[in-house]
Amino acid sequence: MRAYLLTVAGPVRSPRHNVQLAALLALNAGVLNSVGFVAVSVYTSHMTGLTATVADHLVLGGGAIVLTGLLGIATFVAGAAACAILFNWGRRRELRGRYANVLVLEALLVLLFGLLAEGFSWRHRDLVFVAVLCFTMGMQNAIITKISGAQIRTTHVTGMITDIGIELGKLAYVSRTPGLPPVVPDPGKLGVLALLVGLFFGGGALGAIGYLELGFGALVPLALVLLAAAAAPLAADVRRHRRASP
Repeated sequence: MRAYLLTVAGPVRSPRHNVQLAALLALNAGVLNSVGFVAVSVYTSHMTGLTATVADHLVLGGGAIVLTGLLGIATFVAGAAACAILFNWGRRRELRGRYANVLVLEALLVLLFGLLAEGFSWRHRDLVFVAVLCFTMGMQNAIITKISGAQIRTTHVTGMITDIGIELGKLAYVSRTPGLPPVVPDPGKLGVLALLVGLFFGGGALGAIGYLELGFGALVPLALVLLAAAAAPLAADVRRHRRASP
């Protein structure tokens, strides 16, 4: 188990490890996105929707909605930027936790949010919730992009559903022109995409049910799972630093 935890979020990647980590993150994104919508009526991973909402309400009116949308976009960008800073800091130092550091920070943010958000009583607390959730989603989307070489996304499904359609089209295509190479589908890719979309959908259902039953505390178990999956490489770096210290 320790060896697995050191590799699933470690620097030496394999396609299998990428899919396993992406599956957890897709579930995580579905839960967070759903909790954000049920709690504050904002899909906090959906930057296309937020951008369109800002544009619409600049014309139709609604300063509060425009402010919320701009805050969500800005904090999503800030989360992606924070991921890049933390990742490159770890990579320059050849840390095993160059990916895991970002995931541990995400897990801690989600854990604190799940524990503290219910008791937060400021009248503009919705803006804080949007900022925290969008920042977290920006970090997550950026780190899985780094891990997979921009092949996998976990915080939105538009691209994945598009790719599912492409693969289904390849599967249905019948080659009738002799002398040309056949159109070859990729069943493995289709299966991975379907898995990730299914987990995002399932996470959305779990998030909505969990929030209605438990409030923001429903995020705590998910944060602990993510922390357990990502903490081992970080702990290995800490032990290495201690051994190297005089």
